[in-house]
Amino acid sequence: MGRRKKEPRSAHREHIESAASLLFTEKGISATSMDDIAKAAGYSKATLYVYFENKEEIVCILVLNSMKKLYDYISSALEQQETTRTRYDLICNGLVQYQEEFPFYFKMVLDKINIDFENQDYLPEEKETYQVGEAINDKLKLFLLSGMEKGDLRDDLEIMPAIFNFWGMLSGIIQLAANKEEYINKSMGLSRKQFLEYGFSLVYHSIARYPI
Repeated sequence: MGRRKKEPRSAHREHIESAASLLFTEKGISATSMDDIAKAAGYSKATLYVYFENKEEIVCILVLNSMKKLYDYISSALEQQETTRTRYDLICNGLVQYQEEFPFYFKMVLDKINIDFENQDYLPEEKETYQVGEAINDKLKLFLLSGMEKGDLRDDLEIMPAIFNFWGMLSGIIQLAANKEEYINKSMGLSRKQFLEYGFSLVYHSIARYPI
């Protein structure tokens, strides 16, 4: 602990967050205690509470960090001055990369998140996570509007319902491919990548103005 005592507060928090993330992935959140996290991180339980108020705060921070990474993936894809279909493919690739890097949080960010910041107590990270999610939706809104203006996407799309269906279909395909990779390979003769490409193509054709 001698070396760690000299580290800045942020470094201690990162040590704890990293240990907690591994435990949450292996055991699940409910089965992981603060004692477990302290032991895995190499701290006493008392020291753990110096840096985090409770387990919920750690969870919120980890979800927020993963959401920021997802925002970076989506933003990077949409910054490319490419065709609508190419940008769509880059979005899909970004989502796959996010699921591979953060499989546990990929599931979590699709669950219900707190949107009531007036009538109940909340952690600052919860509100920031919501704001990052809204920023991602704004990026996707601009993508859809741009595609519609170019005549590549259907002109009858209702933006917000389209975005939510977009999320539901793409995330469902990605999670299914991760869960059923062996079955997909044996029953269909497709690799995970091939299955994803087929699924992504189906989704794109559902919003394209002139499906190929």
